[in-house]
Amino acid sequence: MPSPQPEFPISGAQGLIGYEVALDRQAGRAEVILDIMPHHLNRNESLHGGILAMMLDSAAGFAASLSFGGDPLARVVTVSLTTQFVAAVQAGRVVATGNVAGGGRRITYADAEMRDAAGTLIAKASGVFKRVS
Repeated sequence: MPSPQPEFPISGAQGLIGYEVALDRQAGRAEVILDIMPHHLNRNESLHGGILAMMLDSAAGFAASLSFGGDPLARVVTVSLTTQFVAAVQAGRVVATGNVAGGGRRITYADAEMRDAAGTLIAKASGVFKRVS
């Protein structure tokens, strides 16, 4: 995966949480990367589920954007996102990787999974994304 590059403006949510995005246009894959900090943790001292879901949504959404081709990056909105939380993580780096599963001219289906630095599956998601003008 290439190193994170500023191909697009950083969203407010991305700025608030502090994750990075890396796109592989040739493979149609996106990565959302976060180094876990104390303010990312829930009261159980593990990465908050809302942040997990946000990162999975972003990874799948960026992959969906890539599936439409072109430059600048196509804009999409999430129609549906189903998330499964598999394991807790308390520290270190996590990476959510998004890939397109199929779709058409306006709707695309993308999956994402998050793993920790050791490769342990933390969470996964499947989403439906719609291209917007």
